This record gives sequence, C-alpha cells and structure tokens, in this order.
Amino acid sequence: MARRFIFSSESVGEGHPDKVCDTISDAVLDACLVQDPKSRVACETYAKSNVVIVGGEITIPKLKKENKSLTSVLNIDEIVRRTIAEIGYINEDDVFHAYRVFISNIITDQSADISQGVDQSEADGKGHAEQGAGDQGLMFGYACDETPELMPAPIMFAHRLGRELTRIRKQGGVKWLRPDAKSQVSVIYEDGKPVGISHVVISTQHAADTKHKEIKEFCIEEVIRKVLPKQMMNGTTEFLINPTGRFVVGGPQGDTGLTGRKIIVDSYGGMGRHGGGAFSGKDPSKVDRSAAYMGRWVAKNVVAAGLAAKCEVQFAYAIGHPQPVSVHIDTFGTHTVPEDAIEKAVRQTFSFKPAEIIAQLDLLRPIYSKTTNYGHFGKDDPDITWERTDKAEELKKTAK
Repeated sequence: MARRFIFSSESVGEGHPDKVCDTISDAVLDACLVQDPKSRVACETYAKSNVVIVGGEITIPKLKKENKSLTSVLNIDEIVRRTIAEIGYINEDDVFHAYRVFISNIITDQSADISQGVDQSEADGKGHAEQGAGDQGLMFGYACDETPELMPAPIMFAHRLGRELTRIRKQGGVKWLRPDAKSQVSVIYEDGKPVGISHVVISTQHAADTKHKEIKEFCIEEVIRKVLPKQMMNGTTEFLINPTGRFVVGGPQGDTGLTGRKIIVDSYGGMGRHGGGAFSGKDPSKVDRSAAYMGRWVAKNVVAAGLAAKCEVQFAYAIGHPQPVSVHIDTFGTHTVPEDAIEKAVRQTFSFKPAEIIAQLDLLRPIYSKTTNYGHFGKDDPDITWERTDKAEELKKTAK
C-alpha cells in the first residue's frame, strides 16, 4: 500500500517584519560590495514600531587604504529608508513608514582576530596562508525532482503565492493590499511523490475598511487558483484566508522584526535540513551563506544529471581552516548509481575551499538583494549562479 502523508511549508512576503530586516541587511551588504568587492560584512537589523536598529561588523578594505570612514561613503539612513519604501511601507496610516522611522546605526569594524583567519595571508597560530572559513558550522544543500526548479513542492508553491500577492500589490490594482503577508501550502504525498494539495493558507495585511469576504474571494480566485497547479486541487482542498478575520496591524508595528529568523523559508521549507546559520547580511566569506549556496549547486546538479531523484549535501567547516572538515551526500535511496560513485564524482568536479567557492560561484558582486525574498533557491536569474546545472554532464560522466 502506498504510504500517504502531508507535508507543509510556509513563505512570507517582503513586508513581514523579519523579511524587512533581511532586506535592509542585504541592501547594506550590496552597498558595501559596490564600494569594494572584498568588503567584510555581517549586518543585522532590528525593527519594531517606528524604530530600526542596524548593527554588526563591517570592514571595507578600500576605505582603510584611502583613510576614509565608513560613514563617508555609506549612508545607512538613506539605504534603510529607500529599502522600506521599495517594500511598500509608504501609506499615510503606516506607523512603520519609510520616511518617519527613527534609525540607530551601531555598526563597528570586523574583529581583527576573525579577519586574520579569513584573510588569504599568514598569521601567527593560523598555520597556513590560505583564505579560511569565516566561522565554524555546518551547511546543507538540497534538490529534488518534484518541481521544474528541482525544489520541494510545498515551499515552491508557498513562494509562488507570496510573489503573486506582491506583484499585484505593487502593480497598484488592489488598493487595500498592504505589505505584510504569509502563505502556507500543505502537499499530499503518496510513495514520496506530491499528488495533491490539502490546505492553502494566506494571511495578508489589508486596509482597515476592507471586508473579509472581499479578501477571501480575491485570494482564492486571483491568487491561489491562478498560481497553483489545478490538477493538485480538488473539492477537498481547504482554503484558509486571514483565519483571524482581520489583519490591519502588521509589519513591525504588529510584531518585532529581526534579521535571520526565516531560515527555513529561505531554504527548503523544512524538507531539506538546515545547519542553523542565517544568510542575509553576510558577505560570502561567511560559509553560512556561501557554502549553503555551494551545497545547493552541487545537489541540483546531481539531480539534474539523473544520478538521484533527491540529493542532500552537508559540509562542515572550522573557522580559519581552508578545507571543509567533512563532506557528506545522501540520496535517500533514490540514487541510480552507487552513492560512493556520486560522492567521488562530486569531489572531483567541485572544490569546497571557501575561496574557491567564491570564485566558482562569482560571489563578490552586489547580487544579494535579489536573493532575500521568496527563497534563496529555485530562482531563475543569471546572477544566481548556484541555480545553474552546468556541471550535470560532467558529474554523469565521472560517476559512471
């Protein structure tokens, strides 16, 4: 008998308070990389009510050589306000408003102790002159054949809902839509394959005078039915729209926002494991971000090569060390050639040194604002290099 189960994943919109903070942090990162591709950035943002606090550690080597201060080239207030405005918090009734928030900047330089471990140079006690990992930790990459993007169906469906809500809101056709929103999709599996959708949840912020009936009808007819596969929904699919009945107070007015709290939304919706490190606001010397992107690139190419229907890759690093301390591949029994052959082919095809991850994926560019919302994986954009399947043929040949 086929094993039947339901798996759910959620996504959040650009106006969700945590995503507001992720977006600000990545906007700061991109601004630093414009100044100097070798910038070291760990930027955290906190938002509540009408207050934004931006903190962390930033070093821009070019400025140090020119004896300039960070504030002379980086206007944090302007970045924050522009980012909030682009998200859409510009309505007169917004407590959290792009041009009225109070901003605190508590950014300092990166620790010299961390810097010497990451820099491509010798240092006392380091033991080598290569670029090391920016921190210890473990990172996962994942891919599967459930969707054209080689991503799990629940998280991709949830992202599609959020993207469509945002597209419609920014187009201006539905005046009562506001920036804060969440979506969730529960997918029915039989024998490991997605066969239907049992529940769809959308909570969207709205103007105060909008009726729940109008919101529900719009979300079902103009969003859900237009972006989710018709063949996966039937008379038993349940739609839960703004289940509290009212969602006027949203964004940082309604809840605190913090960078890095949506790591499962950012990755695989819980279907693939996560090492715990956030992505946003971190330059690629931080393996929390760059090695997770590398893991996705590897796993996606394994699946694209037909070597497995599912693939998960795990790396682990030690701070300052130039090689991963472990590399592990799991295909969950879906491999078409022995897993040892897949792992051998992966090690021959890819390099997992931090500096070479950056080079292979061309990560020293201001591309990170493109990654922040609706997942860091599964996007079709030439700048998002970890979504390429350019190594599939090489893997296929090497794994034989």
